[in-house]
Amino acid sequence: MYKIEVVENGVQAVSIINSLENEGYTKKDIYLFAHDRDRSENLTDATDTNDIGMKEQGVFDSIGNVFKSRGDELRSKMRSVGMTDVEAERYEEVLDQGKLVVVGSTKN
Repeated sequence: MYKIEVVENGVQAVSIINSLENEGYTKKDIYLFAHDRDRSENLTDATDTNDIGMKEQGVFDSIGNVFKSRGDELRSKMRSVGMTDVEAERYEEVLDQGKLVVVGSTKN
């Protein structure tokens, strides 16, 4: 089960994260995506949400991301939290517009 929300900035992301927690998701179940790697890492740290690593993706996908474009890496990470290929493609395009994608996922 997962829920996806698109927001414009970190303030809106915090609001959505709080809403997801009120719905029963824990911080370990919540992922924040941004196209810019630094922005993504900073917001993930600031909101204390989960980072997608080997546990979520597996060893081969995690290592493979080193050699992928940022878009390919993001789509791979989105699929690892339960999105379909079509959803991952669509939300990666949203990230290209500078928006943030917040996902609550109990897949892992």
